[in-house]
Amino acid sequence: MPETNFKYRQRIADILLEEKLDAMGAVLIEGPKACGKTTTAEQHAKSILYLDDPDNINQNLQLAETNIKRLLIGETPRLIDEWQIAPQLWDAIRFEIDHRKEDGLFMLTGSAVPADDTAIHHTGAGRFAWLTMRPMTLWETGESSGEVSLGDLFSHSETVEGTNPLTMDDVAFAICRGGWPKSLNKKTPKAALRQVTEYYEAITRSDISRVDGVERDELRAKRLLRSYARLQGAMSSIPTIVADMKANEQDKISEATVTSYINALKKIFVIEDMPAWNPNLRSKTAIRTSDTRYFVDPSIAIAALGIGPNDLLNDLETMGLLFETLCVRDLRVYAEANDGNVFHFRDKNGLECDTVVHLRNGSYGLIEIKLGGGTGIEEGASNLKSLAEKIDTTKMKAPSFMMVLTAVGQYAYKRSDNILVVPIGCLKD
Repeated sequence: MPETNFKYRQRIADILLEEKLDAMGAVLIEGPKACGKTTTAEQHAKSILYLDDPDNINQNLQLAETNIKRLLIGETPRLIDEWQIAPQLWDAIRFEIDHRKEDGLFMLTGSAVPADDTAIHHTGAGRFAWLTMRPMTLWETGESSGEVSLGDLFSHSETVEGTNPLTMDDVAFAICRGGWPKSLNKKTPKAALRQVTEYYEAITRSDISRVDGVERDELRAKRLLRSYARLQGAMSSIPTIVADMKANEQDKISEATVTSYINALKKIFVIEDMPAWNPNLRSKTAIRTSDTRYFVDPSIAIAALGIGPNDLLNDLETMGLLFETLCVRDLRVYAEANDGNVFHFRDKNGLECDTVVHLRNGSYGLIEIKLGGGTGIEEGASNLKSLAEKIDTTKMKAPSFMMVLTAVGQYAYKRSDNILVVPIGCLKD
């Protein structure tokens, strides 16, 4: 198996956090458990309140009810970890920001949306910035060479150069291990892979119920996660998910129940579906607007399916689907660093584009995701050109670049038709 020890780089979130602290009174850092939120915030904090510290949690919750300002005293930026346990802190912090009239006062971290948000009376607009942290990208773990910058492609994509250090075995292992900081630098590959298995067990046994106090069945949660894993990258409706669960498990379950489970998983940032992109087209072709199903990290799908790197290497169709989830994870992080978002596109005729990175200034890049090989690259390039031809450039910008993002391939290069071919092992923000 590939090496498990990495000299990983500074998190992209560190840079974004500094920028947001300079601009706003408080920053809310959200994301899945164990992705590094608290560690990142600790490095920027001058004082820290661990709200769920077992030795002090009862006292902290009492103060939140009787003397909440006491919890906010401390050198700034002050980190309040697991703030959602006492959601009334939101309004108290907003009040402090209004009266101190300073930026960079507070950081709030949490692995869930508050179960009880009745104590929150204000949106936080103008006082709070939001930062979504995800598991680490291949650039951050040190596995990508980073010779191709996504941000640079928006300003100049005339040429790309880079050598891919990753083999198919490396990519299969990265998909299964995920980007969880605790999975890195383990003594053995088996220990690295074990991290996400235990994470998956925690999700299904307790986290999915604890998020909002609604008791949910562990086995049903596992069946749902397996179904979601099989449907990665698809625009699957709730009835489709229910049908998949019934077909594979013969389980009686309602659409309302599945929706409740999915919403709980979104609240703890396990699921992060992708919205559709709606460009101006020359034709009146209808665009499908359903979200595409994704986990926040491909390793969750691996744990749900009970498979490993060798299984992926022996089933390249499944590997292709989960490689797409890995790429979406990384592209979301890289896009956020460039003030952008990631979407998907599909029209009623089946023309699709796996990902569209759209920046706030209106610039965008079209990206197809393939494992590699001549046939896959040609198919991706053909889709990109077909979509580009349909875009009405009198009403919106032409794409800044078109890229086929691959798992393998020795080099990053530009084809004669201007399509970029870039291995994920060359990409960074």
